[in-house]
Amino acid sequence: MNSDSELAFFCLLIKQGSLAATARELNLTPPAVSRRLTQLEERLGVRLLNRTTRRISLTSEGDVYFENALRILGEIDDLERQVSSSRAAPKGLLRVNAPLGFGRSYIGPAISAFTKTYPDVEVQLHLTDRPINLPDEAIDVSIRFGEQPDSRLIAKKIAANRRLLCASPAYLRAAGQPTYPHDLTQHQCIVLRQNESAYGNWRLIKGKQTETVKVHGKLSTNDGEVGLNWALEGHGILMRAEWDVAKYLRSGRLVQVLADYDTPTADVYAVYLERLNLSAKVAYFVEYMRENLSRHADSPSQNKSNW
Repeated sequence: MNSDSELAFFCLLIKQGSLAATARELNLTPPAVSRRLTQLEERLGVRLLNRTTRRISLTSEGDVYFENALRILGEIDDLERQVSSSRAAPKGLLRVNAPLGFGRSYIGPAISAFTKTYPDVEVQLHLTDRPINLPDEAIDVSIRFGEQPDSRLIAKKIAANRRLLCASPAYLRAAGQPTYPHDLTQHQCIVLRQNESAYGNWRLIKGKQTETVKVHGKLSTNDGEVGLNWALEGHGILMRAEWDVAKYLRSGRLVQVLADYDTPTADVYAVYLERLNLSAKVAYFVEYMRENLSRHADSPSQNKSNW
């Protein structure tokens, strides 16, 4: 085991938090991981970890080793990126994070096509609607909605994304079409509670005027797909990304409401650490996602004249 692989092994062990979790990640048995750790400690002549059957903790020597291991591995990555040609074919492990619904419907299929084009890239896709902190988590590229304020991150727009108000024809026949934003207060609105942000406040924009409406309804959820199904079943008006409702607007199962008003954009961005800007696998992946989504039938650029 060479020095940089020892460093990577130890950092993985600390991030996983247990011998068992590390064994699963490396496809080894827990005793094999324990032996590898013991060999490392014997070579260094110090104890790096206090360990029980359930948990591990760093010794003071282990803390110094871990902190410097992270720094050294980062410097090795930077060095390799600097000396590698930017034209080199992408290869290696790429860890991608994306929101649940959008990731399942669009990023997952796009990754399938990407890996057929670039077979030397191994992709791990992690789907979650919980916001992640890129510098602290083992993710190379995060697909997010809206621009990112963190100056340590690069955010490249890969797709336009409009939020639309829509409802089923059956609901609108029964409740009527709203004409002005304030009319929404008299309607059943399906409210999404996501990412701990304020819910039920819908902002509508026309020209230079913005109106915020506090909407209510019998149904609310933290899952966009559930909310979409409720709208399809006639339970009320939903605000949802165009990517999620495009096919239902085309088929007529949903009808756009207050189409003369805009809502705040939620464009799709690929976000990654600035130090990955020279990484071939990241650059190729981001560009592939942008091209793939621009050609997709549900892209806003394809849909503007369809309803």
